[in-house]
Amino acid sequence: MYTEVVMDHFRNPRNVGSMENADGVGQVGNPKCGDIMKIYLKINDETIEDVKFETFGCGSAIASSSMATELIKGKSINEAVELTNKAVVEALGGLPPVKVHCSVLAEQAVKSALFDYAQKAGKVIKGLENYEPIDDDEIHCH
Repeated sequence: MYTEVVMDHFRNPRNVGSMENADGVGQVGNPKCGDIMKIYLKINDETIEDVKFETFGCGSAIASSSMATELIKGKSINEAVELTNKAVVEALGGLPPVKVHCSVLAEQAVKSALFDYAQKAGKVIKGLENYEPIDDDEIHCH
């Protein structure tokens, strides 16, 4: 049911924890399905120098958060904003259809953290000009 990559990121998640003085923090979640993700970014010279996450949820949510942080760490903010849930799913080697919402949460948590950074820094990030946090009801849980 789950790939070895998913199981590895669930058992040994990368970049777990909170971050003091983060440059951007994003939290998304749907209390109805219990998955809540928080992403912290440390940005230096427009590059994501460090990233941490805290996730309350199922194994797929933890694996998706872990993979998303790995995919954006060391990238420019312009590269990170391009992260899609499909890229997270592909990097994990796939997720069961009923768990794809976890990858959507990971994408949205990254975008939310980047938007928070942009707001704090007084910047506009291409691709987030009209960003509005996703409504919890738009994330379909199973």
